[in-house]
Amino acid sequence: MLGIPTEAVELYLASEVIDLHIDSFIWHRLFGYDLHSRHGGPAGARRGSLGRRWWGHVDFPRVLEAELSGAVWIITTNPLRSAGGRTMTLLRNLGELRRLFASVPEQFAVVRNAAEYRQARAQGKHAAFVGIQGGNALDASPQALELLPQKLVLLVTLVHLTSSRLGQTSTFGLRGDRGLSTLGQNLVRRLDAARTFVDLAHLSRRGFFDAVAAHDRSLPLLASHTGVCGVTPHWRNLDDEQLHAVADTGGVVGVIYADEFLGDRAAAGRARSVVAHLAHIVDTVGEDHAALGSDWDGAITTPEDMPTCLELPRLVALMLERGWKAERVQKILGGNALRAIEALRG
Repeated sequence: MLGIPTEAVELYLASEVIDLHIDSFIWHRLFGYDLHSRHGGPAGARRGSLGRRWWGHVDFPRVLEAELSGAVWIITTNPLRSAGGRTMTLLRNLGELRRLFASVPEQFAVVRNAAEYRQARAQGKHAAFVGIQGGNALDASPQALELLPQKLVLLVTLVHLTSSRLGQTSTFGLRGDRGLSTLGQNLVRRLDAARTFVDLAHLSRRGFFDAVAAHDRSLPLLASHTGVCGVTPHWRNLDDEQLHAVADTGGVVGVIYADEFLGDRAAAGRARSVVAHLAHIVDTVGEDHAALGSDWDGAITTPEDMPTCLELPRLVALMLERGWKAERVQKILGGNALRAIEALRG
């Protein structure tokens, strides 16, 4: 159905496939999007609510059909709430997300580290990690991080689309970059102590390097969903110096599937652009640091030939077209992410 070589499909099915950023839970929270139901009709390619696939990329049945072996499922912070309200809402949402996965125990398992990931996979289950987008959910007090169930949260994206007391977002390339505040730098250190990934996606450039400076360099850093400026110069993307900063810690950079950040017109992008960004990471810092970070259901328009998770094997076909060896492809699909998770948590 995808019109790709059998070799690509077989390699995909033989690989660990891990996505570092899935945003579908936000639509469940806001509009009751039913993750248990298969959306999009028989082909699974329904266009989104605004006709440009803004949401509806992922649900539980299609994750299983696509054989997506693992992913970080994101809880996004509402910046308009009070500091205490953000923390309490986060705790409620953590409980709700866990209940969603607990309702399908034969197919999904919430996991905290590489060992639990492998156990889930041995049982034929999708391994669901949990992440937080917007560290201001944890800025009410230095003890807020301690309220979370132990090591349940794998990553915290320090800022999102708005700046906060923690630091400045990269959104729209705002001038007067004030970087990461002392409060933000302290959160970086607390995340390190808790063996939770410091996710540098969405940070302003100065804030990015402030976080790198505050970080324990013996632990891997993460940029969960981003493009790269070496292919598409953009306020949302990372430049080569930033790629080196992540790679120098043994970390990984997940490439986003958003048309605009890939350099394509909205609703006219191609999966080939995703591979071009992956290739630039490989060429710049090596094949051990490129990963997948879709931002599915993150209010993005996805490539025309890869609108949902069901078309993921197309990426493998495009990587093989470049002459890449199977080992490299498997690293990018999930091996690199799993290595970094194991380095952080075991």
